[in-house]
Amino acid sequence: MSESTDARRREVLSLRAVNLGLWSNIGLAALKTAIGIIGGSSALLADGINSTSDVAYYIVVRVFMQMARKPADREHPFGHSQLESIAAVVVGAFVITTAVGIFWGAVNEVFNLITGQTEPNSAALITLVVALLTIVLKLALMFITLNIKRQTGNAAIAALAYDHRNDIFSASAAAIGIFLARSGLPLGDPVAGALVALLILRTGIKIIQDASADLMDNVPSKELAAQVNDLLMSLPGIIRVEEVYAHRFGPYLVLSITIGIDGSLSVLGGDRISSEAERILMENIPLLRRVHIHYHPYGIQQVPDPYTQPRSVTDW
Repeated sequence: MSESTDARRREVLSLRAVNLGLWSNIGLAALKTAIGIIGGSSALLADGINSTSDVAYYIVVRVFMQMARKPADREHPFGHSQLESIAAVVVGAFVITTAVGIFWGAVNEVFNLITGQTEPNSAALITLVVALLTIVLKLALMFITLNIKRQTGNAAIAALAYDHRNDIFSASAAAIGIFLARSGLPLGDPVAGALVALLILRTGIKIIQDASADLMDNVPSKELAAQVNDLLMSLPGIIRVEEVYAHRFGPYLVLSITIGIDGSLSVLGGDRISSEAERILMENIPLLRRVHIHYHPYGIQQVPDPYTQPRSVTDW
């Protein structure tokens, strides 16, 4: 499969995950908000508001995904794929904001129930049914989105999969709270919501950490460094792999590598070795966009380079 075909397939799959999540959240937001009001469930209503915020940042992610498809230009020679990681940071920020809002609302509800400012109420059975339906739908969406993330390596899609998991937690808390309220334990609803908010907060922080690692050009993982070393050390002429730096552009990689070769080789011989090393790496490492290889003599006494020696004014 050519690189252009593979990139096109990746774009189609990524947009499919975004569109699927967007339209499902629009439907869930309308359903949960309406049933929460009609059925008298503050937990389901809060979950409906959560889905409404999901719609907002799904739209943001879709915009970023469209922008990430722009071809390379003079200012962005490796393309615009890093916008996917920026989209993941946006998702993480929304998730953290939602978690703080849910937690604060739950604390207020507990306080109001304890002080008697709010009368406990028993939600209608339909609210429990809708909460359970949300759990089933979000489970399916999470597995579909995770599968697409595995195929694409898209950081934004990974963040959306985390968000589907968060929605499972929040819907589960709503279902538990509704069940406890119907069983005569009104405090169960807000307490469960507060605990889930803490889990959602942790996930939001994890999303931002992962996306920021891509944007900050973290050093390559041990697995990638070992793979590069094994591939290059199998080539004749390479004595040592000295440095490996990986730069991420969305899901794609650019490698900068320093190798040591026999110092008695000609420049042409060194170029042949580095070209073969580049070919081997491009064929064996998925999503590798470009390789820059620097080679220098290793293991012999080097002849002083006149261009690096100090010169007086008269030498020029």
